[in-house]
Amino acid sequence: MTNRDSKYAVEMQDISKIYTLKTKNKGKKKEQFYALKDVSFQIKKGDVVGILGTNGSGKSTLSLILAGISDHDGGKMIVNGEQALISINTGLNMQLTGEENINVKGALMGFSKKRIQEIKENVIEFAELGDFLYQPVKKYSSGMKSRLGFSISLALNPDIFIVDEALSVGDKGFAQKCMKRMMQLRDEENKTIFFISHSLSQVRSFCKTGMWIEGGKLVEIGDIDEVCDHYSDYVEKYNAMSEKEKKKLRDEKFAKRIITEPIKKSIWDRIFG
Repeated sequence: MTNRDSKYAVEMQDISKIYTLKTKNKGKKKEQFYALKDVSFQIKKGDVVGILGTNGSGKSTLSLILAGISDHDGGKMIVNGEQALISINTGLNMQLTGEENINVKGALMGFSKKRIQEIKENVIEFAELGDFLYQPVKKYSSGMKSRLGFSISLALNPDIFIVDEALSVGDKGFAQKCMKRMMQLRDEENKTIFFISHSLSQVRSFCKTGMWIEGGKLVEIGDIDEVCDHYSDYVEKYNAMSEKEKKKLRDEKFAKRIITEPIKKSIWDRIFG
């Protein structure tokens, strides 16, 4: 669903995502668990949202749903505008060259040859990949993949950017270049940005709103400094635990996400969710 006149870029109501766990024992009944459970929020256009959470909390699952790459299994979502996910590997065909990836992406979006050429020139200028642009992506380092993916998404110029740890690899010089460009998107172009990073200092300095996801649930959303403070306290207490205490906490959190009875989508969710 889309409403271009809405003041909100994204509206989520009770969004859930369910995965099936694979087991080594073929005879054992497969379990389902919530990657996300009943997540609800409204993000205004032009907001910059820092998404926080420990490993396995559901941040990347949320980013895939926000980008429209993964479906949700319950709830309703409205995205008002074009969105693009900037991640290390997402959206890249490893067998194709960097140039071919640009051509395919442009063709899938229905762009003209002229528009695709403009995008290609922008990518060449920003990514600084040189002749590697004409080599298969499978030969790229993780930093080079990040450069290519980031540059393509910037050139596509969507309304909503979802950045998932894309600046955590590669050289610092290019990361600084990306941050400078994203600050322009924030300050001069009023883009909506969802920013996932383990760097609290980076999140504090760049984002306006904080969103803390833990155990597949939305713990808190609000002022970036307040959310960062609360999340930082949580991480500090967790790191002070013994390994036994940490394991117990992880097991308890995971147990709460296990679904005891198989859940099927309702007709309403299959049609409108």
